[in-house]
Parts: sequence; C-alpha cells; structure tokens
Amino acid sequence: MTEKRINLIKKSLELLNPIEIDIKDQGHLHIGHAGAKSGGHFDLFIVSDKFEGKTLIERHKIIYQCLDVLMKTEIHALSIKALSPTEV
Repeated sequence: MTEKRINLIKKSLELLNPIEIDIKDQGHLHIGHAGAKSGGHFDLFIVSDKFEGKTLIERHKIIYQCLDVLMKTEIHALSIKALSPTEV
C-alpha cells in the first residue's frame, strides 16, 4: 500500500516537472494514531523551477493543489521541503 501511495504522489506532482523528488514513508512513526488508518504519513522533498520566486506558503499551496484528491484519501499527513533549483 505504501509504495502505491508514493507512486500516486509522484504522479500527481509530475505537473511540477520536478528536478528532484524524494518521498519517505513515515507511517511507522504513527502506528496507533487514529489518522494512520485512513491515510499515510509522508516526508516530501521536491525541487522544481515552479518554486522560483515563490514564498513557502505559495509553494505549499501549489503542492496541495496537485495532491488535492490524495489529501482526502491516501495522505493523512505530509511534511514538505520544496526548493527552487537555485536554493539547492
């Protein structure tokens, strides 16, 4: 299930043409947590030209727009580090 969710996240973020993307499953840290049953917990690291000149909040909004449906079904919690190429 985790690998399926990671692939769904990556596919949804393809619109951002990521230069680099890394998604780590953090579900093992949330065993027993009520939300762990309805969706996964993930750390996302992503680098994209789309983030150039954008604030942290704007970057998160862009990501959440891409993941809209998954945030309601497959993702319970998401930690995001989104950078532009010049920040790497």
